[in-house]
Amino acid sequence: MATDTVVVQHAAVDGGCCRKGPGYATPLEAMAGPRESLIYVTCIYTGTGTEKPDYLATIDVDPSSPTYSKVIHRLPMPNIGDELHHSGWNACSSCHGDPSAARRFLVLPSLVSGRIYAVDTQKEPRAPTLHKIVDPKDIIAKTGLAYPHTAHCLASGDIMVSCLGDKDGKAEGNGFLLLDSDFNVKGRWEKPGHSPLFGYDFWYQPRHKTMISTSWGAPAAFTKGFDLQHVSDGLYGRHLHVYSWPDGELKQTLDLGNTGLLPLEIRFLHNPSRDTGFVGCALTSNMVRFFKNPDGSWSHELSISVKPLKVQNWILPEMPGLITDFLISLDDRFLYLANWLHGDIRQYNIEDPTNPRLTGQVWVGGLAQKGSTVVVEADDGSTYQVDIPKVQGNQLRGGPQMIQLSLDGKRLYVTNSLFSTWDRQFYPELVQKGGHMLQIDVNNEKGGLAINQKFFVDFGTEPDGPSLAHEMRYPGGDCTSDIWI
Repeated sequence: MATDTVVVQHAAVDGGCCRKGPGYATPLEAMAGPRESLIYVTCIYTGTGTEKPDYLATIDVDPSSPTYSKVIHRLPMPNIGDELHHSGWNACSSCHGDPSAARRFLVLPSLVSGRIYAVDTQKEPRAPTLHKIVDPKDIIAKTGLAYPHTAHCLASGDIMVSCLGDKDGKAEGNGFLLLDSDFNVKGRWEKPGHSPLFGYDFWYQPRHKTMISTSWGAPAAFTKGFDLQHVSDGLYGRHLHVYSWPDGELKQTLDLGNTGLLPLEIRFLHNPSRDTGFVGCALTSNMVRFFKNPDGSWSHELSISVKPLKVQNWILPEMPGLITDFLISLDDRFLYLANWLHGDIRQYNIEDPTNPRLTGQVWVGGLAQKGSTVVVEADDGSTYQVDIPKVQGNQLRGGPQMIQLSLDGKRLYVTNSLFSTWDRQFYPELVQKGGHMLQIDVNNEKGGLAINQKFFVDFGTEPDGPSLAHEMRYPGGDCTSDIWI
């Protein structure tokens, strides 16, 4: 019965009798869409010591289902050593006006191996199947690109993937890969000579004819683990790259300075008419707001700062929050961010984007939780550790990393793996015992966050051993993959 429900929802969302393309006409229409019943999660064995392929897990998130909060299917990739990471769709709300388009294929770039997998979710949403593999040799031969990261569908039917370097892991070779609707390599998106300094995430806002991309670092550096010296050596980024859309001309490079180190995830507001958005700067743990000036150029300002914690028994005397993911609700009212090292998730009201207000906070892990060797120094000189509640009797591991919000904005799903090498460095227990997935109940009227004790997915008990869990996607789309034009 649950399968039938999903298929019906899928048809309603992605065309069927409606004669519309995938997704929704507007972000507010999406908020009224059906409640999620499945979620796809990239699960990783690469870098854990378990010689098994990474896989895509299907999780039942329907509270009325007998398999609620369980892994109901696993699709292993045919290779070992991929490091599945982020995921995107072949089509989304940007193609809503095209009745021939369908949100059918989940795109899985492998950050380490360079393979890109296309997974068919339409035939059987509860048990997706592998459709096609884009060979990294083909990508390198035609574009010179490697280390694929973020995939976004375009209104043209093409798929665009940010790539973080060349085959040798140098950032100078990074840029944007274009695949056609059959996953053939078309070439680079950006004009020759218009590649960014570093690559990572990107978001486009067609009504403003603009795409902005962010900067992680050189793959040769970050794949070996985090070394602060590499920041001083210029192997990590601090810039936003402003492109003309859709023609790929680099118009402006914004230097975020020492308050904007490692700008990772980027989101425009969902309303396609709005000319502002945010970027999460991981190392300095700041949210930076970018915005369009009257003359058509772009500027930025510091928006939210997460104060570092003074700590004992850690590698540095001060610990940054390390904002590794954030998202914006579909009505553009709330921003949610995850502090991977501190262990908290925050909710901010951004109805006035120039003045974010903290409205909710919940602790779900972190390096300074009770039982850890790390202690925090308070301003008065006393020390403390954070008391993290157990969920269904389980001690929470690691810190909040990837987050995904339900369409209606009332449920926030959380995984805890960043990248296997960094997991092993900062949270070795995560690699040994596996990741997990939580659900946070959200008050999206007045604000507030609370752990849902009825939901817990333990990837430490997987059949092939503990795995790490990263990106999450619903079959019907979400607020981090859908873009409106």
